[in-house]
Amino acid sequence: MQKFFIDAIPPSETSYRLHGENFDHLKVLRPRIGDDIVLCDGRGTDYFCRLEAMTKQEAELTILNSLPSVSEPRVQCHVFMAAAKSDKLEHVIQKATELGAVSITAFLSERCVSRPSEKDMDKKLVRLQKIAQSAAGQCGRGIIPKVDYLPNLKAAVDAALMCQVPVLLYENEEENSLKAALSKAPFESVSIISGPEGGFSESEAEYMISAGLISCSLGKRILRCETAPLCALSAILYHSGDI
Repeated sequence: MQKFFIDAIPPSETSYRLHGENFDHLKVLRPRIGDDIVLCDGRGTDYFCRLEAMTKQEAELTILNSLPSVSEPRVQCHVFMAAAKSDKLEHVIQKATELGAVSITAFLSERCVSRPSEKDMDKKLVRLQKIAQSAAGQCGRGIIPKVDYLPNLKAAVDAALMCQVPVLLYENEEENSLKAALSKAPFESVSIISGPEGGFSESEAEYMISAGLISCSLGKRILRCETAPLCALSAILYHSGDI
């Protein structure tokens, strides 16, 4: 069921008026009076509502109940993807949101073909965040993943190391598998760092491993830059029981 993200509703409220972009999206669905509508505050609370009336500008809803969202994975997954061409980044943001990532962060590395300035990226982030919001609503998420941008590899590594299991997807890794890295101990948070179209340089890989990232292989096949993080994210959620 399509969700509509809104600001939090005070507990005392028993009705809500849906307008603006959310109302425009609702009209496309051609709902009928009495239909069930789900609102979400984007921070984990769902509001179950009934459609009472519609005008040309808004929909009047009765709030029937509010409950914590049950759609969020138990493990928090943070995706760090080296900047790629815009269509590839958009694809990863949409699909990582559907799978259950809580954040998707682009960053610059040595071999990035796409090298947007921070000013340009600030403008793009508005569109990219809307892609995440739309995907979250369509797949029934309880939160909207945060889309962000970091100017260099060091900043991405520092952020990734905040998670319990910081994973580096490296095509030249020959010994350690993602399965082995995930099986060492229980965890509640994991980060995934993946490279650009040309992969990471040897010096970049050495830096990340020395900093504390766990270098992992995804198998004998070399995956495209937009495939690798989604493959790893799916495997992590399967391992944790969320798929």
